[in-house]
Amino acid sequence: MSVSVNSSDQVCENGTVKLLPATNDHHGGVIVDMRDAMEPQAFRTSLRTSIVQWRLQGKKGVWIKLPIELVNLVETVVKEGFHYHHAEPHYLMLVYWIPETTNTIPANASHRVGVGAIILNDKNEGEDITVAAVREVKEETGIDAEFSEVLAFRQAHKLFFEKSDLFFVCMMRPLSFDIQKQDLEIEAAKWISLEEFAAQPVTQKHGLFKCIHELCLAKVKGNYAGFSPLSIESFFDDRLSYFYLNRQEIQCLTSSVQS
Repeated sequence: MSVSVNSSDQVCENGTVKLLPATNDHHGGVIVDMRDAMEPQAFRTSLRTSIVQWRLQGKKGVWIKLPIELVNLVETVVKEGFHYHHAEPHYLMLVYWIPETTNTIPANASHRVGVGAIILNDKNEGEDITVAAVREVKEETGIDAEFSEVLAFRQAHKLFFEKSDLFFVCMMRPLSFDIQKQDLEIEAAKWISLEEFAAQPVTQKHGLFKCIHELCLAKVKGNYAGFSPLSIESFFDDRLSYFYLNRQEIQCLTSSVQS
C-alpha cells in the first residue's frame, strides 16, 4: 500500500513509513499501547499513516495509551483529532473515531456495568439496570421486551482499562418477536433454542456462558429465582431507586420496605 505524506514528514531509511504497533479490540477498533520513545514529528507521520490504513481496513475507534514518560507526544495526538478519555497515575488514554457514523465509544467511568439479556418466549423453551436492559435489547435487536429480574451478576477488578467491571445477566419477557438487527454493533441476531445456545462454541469454551445456560435451564424448570426490582424512595431525598430482592423467598420483605 502506498501512502502520500508531507515533505516535512519523516520516513524510515528504506523510504517506508513505520506504522504504530496496534492490537485489535473486540469492537472493531484498535489499541495502540506506546512503549518506546519517538520524536513528535516521526510519531505524527506514523500516526497519520496508521490512521489511513485503519480506515481502509474499516476500523472504528482508535485508542492510544501514552505512559507518563511519553507525555511529549500528547500535543501531537490532540492536534491529529484525538481527545482525552481518561487518565491514571501512570498513563493517559486518548481516543479517535474514524468512520463518519455515530461515535459509540463509551465515556469514562470509575467502573463499567454491562447487561446481558436473556429473553425466553413461548416459541422457544419457556417463557438504572431495568431501563438499560430494555433499551439495549431494543437498540440492538429491535425487540420490545419487559424486564423481569436479575438472574446473576459477575464482578471483576481491573478488567477494562483497569476499571472494575460489573456484568448483570437479566431475564426479560418479549413483547415483540420480529428481529431488526443493528448493523453497527451486531454481527448476527436470531431466536435459538437453549440446546442451540449450549452447542455454540463460545458457550462451550467460556465459563460465563456455561453458567448463563445453566441459569436458563433452572429458570425454565422453576428451580431458580432471581432478583426483582422494588421501587423505593432514596434515603437522602425523594428520588426513586431500585432495591433488588428475591420476592419468591422473602415475600414479607416487600411490605416491610414499602412501609
